[in-house]
Amino acid sequence: MDLFEYMANEKKEKEAPLAARLRPRTLDEVAGQQHIIGEGTLLARAIRADRLSSVIFYGPPGTGKTTLARVIANTTSAQFMQINATAAGKKDMEEVVRSAKEALGMYGKKTILFIDEIHRFNKAQQDYLLPFVEDGTLTLIGATTENPYFEVNSALISRSIIFELKPLSAEDIRGIIHKAVYDKERGMGMYDAVIDDDAEAFLADVANGDARHALNAIELGVLTTDRAEDGKIHITLEVAQQCIQKRALRYDKDGDNHYDTISAFIKSMRGSDPDAALYYLARMMAAGEEPEFIARRIMICASEDVGNADPNALRVAVNASLAAERLGWPESGIVLAQAATYVATAPKSNTAVEGIYAAQRLVEETGNLPIPPYLQDAHYPQSSKLGHGIGYEYAHEYEEHYSGQQYLPDDIRDEELYVPSQNGYEAQIRKHMAHLTKKKKYTEKEHLAPRPDHETD
Repeated sequence: MDLFEYMANEKKEKEAPLAARLRPRTLDEVAGQQHIIGEGTLLARAIRADRLSSVIFYGPPGTGKTTLARVIANTTSAQFMQINATAAGKKDMEEVVRSAKEALGMYGKKTILFIDEIHRFNKAQQDYLLPFVEDGTLTLIGATTENPYFEVNSALISRSIIFELKPLSAEDIRGIIHKAVYDKERGMGMYDAVIDDDAEAFLADVANGDARHALNAIELGVLTTDRAEDGKIHITLEVAQQCIQKRALRYDKDGDNHYDTISAFIKSMRGSDPDAALYYLARMMAAGEEPEFIARRIMICASEDVGNADPNALRVAVNASLAAERLGWPESGIVLAQAATYVATAPKSNTAVEGIYAAQRLVEETGNLPIPPYLQDAHYPQSSKLGHGIGYEYAHEYEEHYSGQQYLPDDIRDEELYVPSQNGYEAQIRKHMAHLTKKKKYTEKEHLAPRPDHETD
């Protein structure tokens, strides 16, 4: 490195954003994550002993994934290389592998490769790395905001240790904010700024566990606020609110939080809590979730969790889906809210779902049992010679339009798959079916207009 390059790097470091300047350099400086880097933990011991194996750091933005990689870079004797999966191609990976082989062959030096946003690599790119991770040419550090078990090659997963980083606590972020304001070497201390306790608490709360979000707000506040009469820059609650316009939503429409939120939304409707359903609906709306995606989940819930306890729930959900598709945001929020609250407050029953699951298990266990001949198709010539349709009892020709004929195959004639609940409209269904069962068992069937060998399907 020549003098000009050294000076350029020094200037770049000094002018870097606050979040970059404050990035911890050692494990002791890292805030939070004590469950994986606390004293005596596996990762902490591996980093300090420079005995790191391949790892994947998984967690929300701003929780320290890249920070931990930089700490490892500062402490390891291995060659440390970094690429970003959003920009790197096969040529970049080939260069990394070439350099790693050279370092190992010529100097006996291992190479640690840090891949930021590793979930952005496609399967072929991940497969390319596998043999070099497997034979020790590369030690992999992957960072991802997505659940690696969904997004990362299972072969890479099996050769790595997964460490999940948690959102930072409000107290952790308050400590980072305090350092950001008063640290004269790497923070904003040279500006002679002060921050009020309520402003600090507010920023720590609304950052939602994302330290970078809080630091960006601090930097903006210090650089744009005029000095007061005492010569200091005061970060008040009002200034803090202006610098962070709304709570940071950790939500990626393709990510893990996306599924967590829709899961909470469905479970709130299933649990008959319309307030919680509206809350999670509002979170998805704020994050720009597709209205069609939300509508599909409401339709599923209407059938799976409400079912025949209120058959109208599915009609409301389907109509809301059609309306949402035509309206888009923000108007579709109105119809989705109507459908979600209807489904949430409707009586619940999942007996139809249990029934189809039981039927599927029965089919799997018994295979294709013979269908009773009188139920088989009789619409083609010569079918009667095979006995098809002979003996079929046309329900509408019997009292109450019920013949009591057996419809299940003989081997499973007594199976009961659908058992209506006592909830909502299903209570009426249950009463009606009980009446028909009693009629079948204890009364003689009365044929109103006999038509033997009726062949209507």
